Amino acid sequence: MTPNDPIKETDSEATEISGIRPLAGAWAWLPRLATLALTLTTLDYLLNLGYLSIITSVESQFFYTVVLLMLPLVFVMWPAWGHSRRTTVPWYDVILFLVALGTCGYFVYNATDIIDLGWEYAAPQNAIYMSFLLWVVVLEATRRAGGLPIAIIVGLASVYPIFADVMPGPIQGFPSSWSQTAIYHAMSRESVMGIPLQAFANLVIGFLLFGVALQKTGGGKFFINLAFALLGHVRGGPAKVSIFSSGLMGSMSGSVITNVLTTGVLSIPAMRRVGFGKSYAAGVEACASTGGVLMPPVMGATAFIMASFLNIPYGDIALAAVVPSVLYFLGLFIQIDAYAARHELEGLPREELPSLAQTMKEGWYFIFVFVLLIWMLFVLRQEAIAPFYATALLIVINQVLPFQRWGWAEVKDFFSGAAKLFAELIAILCGVGLLVGALSVTGLSGTIANDLIYLAGGSTLVLLFMGAATSFILGIGMTVTAAYIFLAVALAPALVNGGGMNALAVHLFILYWGMLSYITPPVALGAFAAATIAGARPMATGFQAMRLGSIIYFIPFLFVLNPALILQGSAGEIALVFSEAVIGVVLIAGAMQGYLLGVGNLCRHALLQWPMRLMLILAGLAIAVPGGGAVPLSDSQLWLISAVLGLPALALAFWSNRGRVVAAHG
Repeated sequence: MTPNDPIKETDSEATEISGIRPLAGAWAWLPRLATLALTLTTLDYLLNLGYLSIITSVESQFFYTVVLLMLPLVFVMWPAWGHSRRTTVPWYDVILFLVALGTCGYFVYNATDIIDLGWEYAAPQNAIYMSFLLWVVVLEATRRAGGLPIAIIVGLASVYPIFADVMPGPIQGFPSSWSQTAIYHAMSRESVMGIPLQAFANLVIGFLLFGVALQKTGGGKFFINLAFALLGHVRGGPAKVSIFSSGLMGSMSGSVITNVLTTGVLSIPAMRRVGFGKSYAAGVEACASTGGVLMPPVMGATAFIMASFLNIPYGDIALAAVVPSVLYFLGLFIQIDAYAARHELEGLPREELPSLAQTMKEGWYFIFVFVLLIWMLFVLRQEAIAPFYATALLIVINQVLPFQRWGWAEVKDFFSGAAKLFAELIAILCGVGLLVGALSVTGLSGTIANDLIYLAGGSTLVLLFMGAATSFILGIGMTVTAAYIFLAVALAPALVNGGGMNALAVHLFILYWGMLSYITPPVALGAFAAATIAGARPMATGFQAMRLGSIIYFIPFLFVLNPALILQGSAGEIALVFSEAVIGVVLIAGAMQGYLLGVGNLCRHALLQWPMRLMLILAGLAIAVPGGGAVPLSDSQLWLISAVLGLPALALAFWSNRGRVVAAHG
């Protein structure tokens, strides 16, 4: 396969990757029509058009309608267990589909009465029965779409209010009866219909549509070809292409695995061709794809939910994520360049690469659409409707130009792809809503922060390390979105109120650490997916990815300790802290790979290289970590430590490389 080959995921590949049922006939049309209905309903609600006021005039009724359109699809699209090659839906899933449809329809029909008559506090008996039914339906949908681990966690948490009074001290709360708990889960604004679902309905739908439209109009091919045209010929070019293309692809898929499977099929073979090892090439792709999901302007569903939790515009989240993502990709780029320089790995021949002029001619409008989206997000602050305008413009231009025009098959593919994303996310968000609701109704969400502060002994640093470890562990068993929501309720208040930290920095800290399980053994799902493409050993790839992505383990601590790195501060402070972080990243990344820019190979001497590289890593950390606050050292003391460790190591590195140059010319 060459960079010019089209990138297209076949239906069979998509089915195998996601585990969804390969629907055919009338069943295949159901998700497409539901997605069209969801899009029209959302536009009517957001633009206040009034054409569908029967279901959009009351906010809670609109939220129930969103669930009605998507949640029942889970029983049609995902088989009860494992993978299924049947194109028809078995009778028991048809029954579950109809039960889910009827249950959700009941709440849509009665949404006004729920508010006006206060059913959340005193519901009629039939509403109680339907609340129990919705509870069960949500749990089963969560299991199918999100997996058994998250379903078990959510299921146990959802029944916690019933036994809250008999729990041990730290997790003891106010008890509720079975009926009260079911009512709260189904009809309050704190559980199934809580912030996660509200964020989806108000913000996420449009951005997911935009991402699917980008993929289906050839955006993936354009960004990868652009990366090859710009960087394919330079030292270690294919690996640098992986960074560039995966960073851009993150704005489309919002998924690490999808990024790997889309860009990796091109970048990994190209990396292997110029001399990168199997596990190293796969590790590069896994790290690049992980960073792509954290890359503005579109960062995936979790960032939109974060905006709802913090009650700030999504544009502020995206802006704050710019510097951390730049530092991460800078560290990854430097490591790859250092590895290529040390092992003398060249790029691909120019004649085999796509033409930059031809690539831009065929795909300029993708950049134009991104500019429109960014302008509407950051200048007009129209974040709810911006992706709909961007999607409409993208499709119109795509149909005018002759390169990637859609036919009827592509239209169907677009709606099918969107339906899969919508149904999966709705199921997971409704399930996590049960967890949030359980913490809310028992009062535990208000007391758990104090308990965490007590366990940390009042130390902000200890609390941060506890948060990092918890985020990582939950990221293994849950999706990143689910892990973030749980910690945003349980942990973030402890860090913000007890630790006195910036709220936006804390929430980004949780998001970053929740992502790390994708490149960290023993799970490392992103690395394992890349290893499959490369034919490499999964664990070896995981450790390579962990080493290559080492910078991402430090960056969350840097910006949570000094919010200037997320642009929260004066221009002078931001510039200083950013400069320190860049110097630190360069030193750490170079030392990790044994080659420092401007200095040369750090591995000339078998014995001296390890103390020299360790000193440079510690010097980089000392200069990058902000002093004061939770850190017991001042900036000047950290600079002094950095100089004491770094200058001798740099002098030794210069000396060892100078000696080789003299010997070569002697």
